[in-house]
Amino acid sequence: QVQLVESGGGLVQAGGSLRLSCTASGRYFSTYTLGWFRQAPGKEREFVVAISRSGLTPYYADSMKGRFTISRDNAKNTVYLQMNSLKPEDTAVYYCAAGSSVRRVINSDEYDYWGQGTQVTVSS
Repeated sequence: QVQLVESGGGLVQAGGSLRLSCTASGRYFSTYTLGWFRQAPGKEREFVVAISRSGLTPYYADSMKGRFTISRDNAKNTVYLQMNSLKPEDTAVYYCAAGSSVRRVINSDEYDYWGQGTQVTVSS
């Protein structure tokens, strides 16, 4: 069993930055593919970015490329999401997720564990 806890959300002005963290309890953190998803009010959950078990391979949604950066520290059981040049349309609850056998990183159904989410609000 893995528990994921996100932190780092908040209110920021357009053009600003935030760094989200997601720390996992339990063992075998390095065996999980990790992903970030987001859900805005009235919209479906949306894939943001994922990272391979080793941390060497990131997978970005096209709209996030160049603005968001994912990284992980397996020694600290933590995955990070650095978000720059934030836009009002980035406003959402951001969730981290972990999966042991993820094949299609954009598919939320393939992740086994989810955090409770952290709110990111970008004002114009």
